[in-house]
Amino acid sequence: MWIFFQRMFVERFRRLIDNGFFFCLCLLIANGVFGADTDEVKSVSVMEGDSVLLNTDVTDVKRDYQILWMFGPHESRIAEIYKQNIDFYDSNGTYGDRLKMDNKTGSLTITKIRIVHSGLYKLNIISSGGSSYLRFSVAVYARLPTPLITEKSTSVQNPSSSSSSVPKCVLNCSVLNVSNASLSWYKGNSLFSSIEVSDLNNSIYLHLECLDDSYSCVVAYSFTNQTTHLNNTQHCQTCSGAVQRSHIILPSAFAVFLALVCAVLLCCHRRKCKQMGKANIQEEEMDYAEPIFCTQRLQNTDVITEDHTVYSSIRT
Repeated sequence: MWIFFQRMFVERFRRLIDNGFFFCLCLLIANGVFGADTDEVKSVSVMEGDSVLLNTDVTDVKRDYQILWMFGPHESRIAEIYKQNIDFYDSNGTYGDRLKMDNKTGSLTITKIRIVHSGLYKLNIISSGGSSYLRFSVAVYARLPTPLITEKSTSVQNPSSSSSSVPKCVLNCSVLNVSNASLSWYKGNSLFSSIEVSDLNNSIYLHLECLDDSYSCVVAYSFTNQTTHLNNTQHCQTCSGAVQRSHIILPSAFAVFLALVCAVLLCCHRRKCKQMGKANIQEEEMDYAEPIFCTQRLQNTDVITEDHTVYSSIRT
């Protein structure tokens, strides 16, 4: 009886092992070990002008291996290793001499990459044991510009008086012609403020009050960034100097204006007084006289006129 139960236990154990082996075999096939194609896509981001490496995860290419690299929706062949010979295909001149291939691993390197090289790359490894595939989604980004920090003075409403304004310093961090990037102010290692841009803009700006030199402006992609640190000597003192100058200039200008108004009023007053004084003097010097009429008899006088004729001879 004991032997019977022992045999049943051994038989069931063997069945479990067989089922487990079958299950593992299914997993291996699903993972592409035996040539099944997978939907996994590896994302690769790179800056324009840099080099990118697409790795095959193969340590040693055998002689019977065929490694194909294809690009684009039509899976155009761009590079191949067959019987340990390397060939490149670039009929339209898109890559030029940018493609490099490792003859030991089959990995593909694209040097001085350009934005037109963005897209889907497919790797096909063919051997006597079957085929396997890998896909790489390569995104090439334009190089990030260095953020520019500039200072300017502005005016804000005086909290103590609704009718007056006070000068204020503002630092402006800007970049030109970027897309899919973020522009941020950092205080030390802590994010202070940030904006994101998905579409290409001519310029994006981020403002910060003129404080201390622990701030930095950062423009960043998801994988790299460019940073400009705030220079207190270069920016903040210039900014505060502008505010100090505005504090001095505004009252001085008002004082000059007030002095000019007073001078004009004083001149007008003196001119008016002078004219009034002249008028009084003329009035005092004027004399009045009474007219005296005299009657005289008109005497008749005879005027004798004589005719006087002058004769002259005429010569012919």
